[in-house]
Amino acid sequence: MLDIKWIRENPELLDKALQSRGVLPCSSKLIELDRCKRSFKSTLQNLQTRRNEFSKKIGQLKADGKNAEDLITEVGQIRERLQLLQNEEKKVSEELNKDLSTLPNIPADDVPAGKNDNDNLELRRIGKPRSFSFEPRDHVVIGEKLNSMDFERAARLSGSRFVILTGALARLERALANFMLDIHTGEYGYKEVAVPVLVKDNAVYGTGQLPKFTEDLFLTKNGFWLIPTAEVPLTNIVNSEILSEEKLPIRVVALTNCFRSEAGAAGVDTRGMLRQHQFNKVELVSIVHPDKSEVELERITQAAESILERLELPYRTVLLSSGDMGFSAKKTHDIEVWLPGQSRYREISSCSTCGDFQARRMNARFKSEKQKGTQFVHTLNGSGVAVGRALIAVIENYQNADNSISIPRVLQPYMGGMEEIGLNAG
Repeated sequence: MLDIKWIRENPELLDKALQSRGVLPCSSKLIELDRCKRSFKSTLQNLQTRRNEFSKKIGQLKADGKNAEDLITEVGQIRERLQLLQNEEKKVSEELNKDLSTLPNIPADDVPAGKNDNDNLELRRIGKPRSFSFEPRDHVVIGEKLNSMDFERAARLSGSRFVILTGALARLERALANFMLDIHTGEYGYKEVAVPVLVKDNAVYGTGQLPKFTEDLFLTKNGFWLIPTAEVPLTNIVNSEILSEEKLPIRVVALTNCFRSEAGAAGVDTRGMLRQHQFNKVELVSIVHPDKSEVELERITQAAESILERLELPYRTVLLSSGDMGFSAKKTHDIEVWLPGQSRYREISSCSTCGDFQARRMNARFKSEKQKGTQFVHTLNGSGVAVGRALIAVIENYQNADNSISIPRVLQPYMGGMEEIGLNAG
């Protein structure tokens, strides 16, 4: 959530930033609602002070045996007015909070202005796409020919955008996830955390999915939300807490199922495993001091990139434009892996710094011994990486002419020494 004090002081900057994100300017409305809210609060405080003063006088008059009826009447009138004003102040506060909760984060100064992914800025390109002596196939053709990837049976169970993996492909997906966790915990210092995949309203509100993106989520009948990413429970670990500065940074990682309705992507990537309702993802979350968030973004991006480098998968990293960033992001690096079956780069990780945007929604703060009061922490998140998409990338980049799949060297220990997946692989 944005800071209303900053909005009061920078209305033109807010409107310009919102326009760069495709949102209509609204600073004047927000400032007026805030003015009304503060006016109500000031009047309420004055009335409460008067009521307290009169109540004391009434007590004194009664103690002296004097008549206090006039003051008692006036206190009753103040009480009635307080009730009316409190109701009005509540309405204004709720409207202001509702409007603020639907506004996206303000882009960092170095984020390129743009409308969509055409305006993203490529930062680097690592690895050279493989030259095949045959026409490369996509993961669907390969997986189905290996009898290890079944979309038809999955559709009978659950509908479209689901898959059943069996045998060596199922094991390969598990190997990828375990490999990622080992790298992030062993080399980058992330603490592995097992988190719930069912969360309450305040958790999805805290990270910015609610209220604006309700349609993209799955809601159970008893009011729990299925997480769209482990960013939600991991970030909310510090919800409503005041941390000591010494506890920062906090770096956590989790492997979870993720669930997305894909309401905003109807008809997009309907073939194969690229965009599913249920998928596995290794998620990295950092909670840091405000002075460290820019450096931490580079660190979390490097952690995600290292997975692709060790798998020897070609990729590129781009800086997203203002119009292509996620709702809570202040700055985002997308990592896109090369998929021979599509002959293009596709997103496999998105690493973002959110500044204090999520912390304000969660009321997550820290206290320093050197300063009075508290400050909001800064939060960052990144896919480290999407396991299903990594599986696609391995299948397509390591495919052979006979439809077998060579297993990357770093994954072979996780596959019991297996070097290749063929038709008869178990």
